Amino acid sequence: MNTTDMHIPSNKVRDIERYFHQQLDRQYGPDEVKAMVGIVFEAFLGWNTTALLLHRDDTVNQSDLLRFHWAVEDLKQWRPIQHIVGWSEFCGCRIDVDQSTLIPRPETEEIVDWTIKKISNLTSATTPFKALDLCTGSGCIAIALAKHLPQLQVTAIDISAEALSKARHNAAINNVEIDFRQDDILSPQFTLEDSRFDLIISNPPYVMLSEKETMNRNVLDWEPHSALFVPDDDPLRFYRTIARTAEKKLKDSGIVIVEINEQLGLKTAELFEEYGFYTKVHRDFREHDRMLTATKHIE
Repeated sequence: MNTTDMHIPSNKVRDIERYFHQQLDRQYGPDEVKAMVGIVFEAFLGWNTTALLLHRDDTVNQSDLLRFHWAVEDLKQWRPIQHIVGWSEFCGCRIDVDQSTLIPRPETEEIVDWTIKKISNLTSATTPFKALDLCTGSGCIAIALAKHLPQLQVTAIDISAEALSKARHNAAINNVEIDFRQDDILSPQFTLEDSRFDLIISNPPYVMLSEKETMNRNVLDWEPHSALFVPDDDPLRFYRTIARTAEKKLKDSGIVIVEINEQLGLKTAELFEEYGFYTKVHRDFREHDRMLTATKHIE
């Protein structure tokens, strides 16, 4: 296939950029397409934003040109850019992703950044600090915590064998050790024999099925629904288990940190309060209720 067949007028970088915008701006919007261009040039050629600006009059070889072409074709089919390049950056960690796991979100990254700052003030290099990540998925939360806070002893649980395989791979490429376990936290038989934890953190499924119609195809067609959706008649099912687990397994000085559905902040807080916790709902960078913290004492 030549460049004429592909409708890219030349092998020049500026023409590849223009082609992305011509083909995708209406579907995604110019700002998002610009971000996608940056991601694919970094993934395919190793160029950062500065290099991309400096090399706009350069040409790429035919093999790389084909890769850019097929990236555009995949994006037209709503395939996530992270699946196209195979990874996502999360809190300074490389997290490889595929259709077995959720793609890490900026909102989750904000929560983990907040957690790292919070926990770094509570830990020391000599005192063990135990963290539990429930519904770990790609392992992004557990891995970021372990990488930035090496003194943590992190346990991470998920029901999906495929997700745990990807999480173990991600832990290995980020050079961190995590105790990954396969278990169904919704099962009545779910128990933890471990001693108590200093931190329990989770980004569980929380999108109500009725919210599907508001979501884009790049989520609905490519990410695991079991990691996204909960029934409308019981949207807090995972939080109930997390609260019950925390009631028994959180140290008196510990903290629970969970990502939440912005529509259910008050109800989620009330649920944790039923288990004896003091709670606080925090807003994200978009001013949406996105994180809940729970403790056994008033902070």
